[in-house]
Amino acid sequence: MRVLALSSYPIEAAATRFRVAQFVEPLAKAGIELELSSFLSSEQFSKFYAPGNSVAKAAGMIRPLLRRIAETVSARRYDAIFLQREAMFFGPAVFEWLMQNVAGLPLILDLDDATYVRYESPRFGKLASALKFFGKTDRLIERADAVVCGNRFIAEYVGAHGGAPVVIPTVVDTEIFKPSEISNDVPILGWMGTHSTFPFLETLFPVLRGLAAKHEFCLKIVGAGKDTVSIKDLSIQNLRWELEREVEDLRSFDIGLYPITVSDSAGREWLMGKSGFKSIQYLAVGIPFVVSPIGVAAEIGIDETTHFSAKTDEDWYNSLDRLLSDKMLRAKMGKAGREFSLEHYTVPKQAEKLAETFRGVVERRKG
Repeated sequence: MRVLALSSYPIEAAATRFRVAQFVEPLAKAGIELELSSFLSSEQFSKFYAPGNSVAKAAGMIRPLLRRIAETVSARRYDAIFLQREAMFFGPAVFEWLMQNVAGLPLILDLDDATYVRYESPRFGKLASALKFFGKTDRLIERADAVVCGNRFIAEYVGAHGGAPVVIPTVVDTEIFKPSEISNDVPILGWMGTHSTFPFLETLFPVLRGLAAKHEFCLKIVGAGKDTVSIKDLSIQNLRWELEREVEDLRSFDIGLYPITVSDSAGREWLMGKSGFKSIQYLAVGIPFVVSPIGVAAEIGIDETTHFSAKTDEDWYNSLDRLLSDKMLRAKMGKAGREFSLEHYTVPKQAEKLAETFRGVVERRKG
């Protein structure tokens, strides 16, 4: 079986890396050839969110558009299309429609985020929001032969809108994401994310300032998208996210931070679609963490065994205070988290579900 996987972004984007690319090898062992084609190249992706050069960025869309046209012409070589959110991050679902209706291929849609929720881009504004063609996700859900969903909340939305949901969480390779054997002399509180999620971490700064008056620790921030981050009286490592360093940065943490807050730019419906991925990463590398129990993040792991849940600043302070005060507790919770990860969130288990989904869709279409 040959499946063409389409994504807007290259493997530098977590959704492409963990929802598609890491399944290529295990699916090949199951007799399914998964070929990934991203709309943006790695070079384009690295420059796209940098300020300026709007004309050059727009001109850069010509080549990937031509490639999508060529893929549409040759699509009959495949047995199915696996669509990670959308074939391109702007415009209507033209290529998806053509591959389904002209090439006659079944479509499996992958949703790891609530892309059906309308929003205004904080960076690109109303024009970018218009170009997103909100409503596209709903139409793709209705037309898809199956929808792979990152959590049960997305699956409930898909089911309510006439889709056929299959829940496959976003996981990491536990043979690569595994506990570190190096112990830090000074505990590291760690957070890894993007410029869009960094404001969640900023809500914890008052709590961290309070903890710094009692404990010695370092705050390690990866991927904030800011040149400098400072908190009075607190040691901070502020690093750019780098693909080659991703695993080692996570493994260097002693305690993981996973704050989630409802705001004007991050409404509750959008947050309910989040995959809880940081929790799954922390579990895999065997570190305890503190998380805001919102959406699926409230359902990953075992509260007070693998992690602590925190709803208020007081909860955050008390949970982090306990972990910073007790190295043995950190080790115990980290070990429990790793065991939970191996039981519930491994690539082979999720690859098997994905293979069954592909086979079922193709067989139903042929039958």
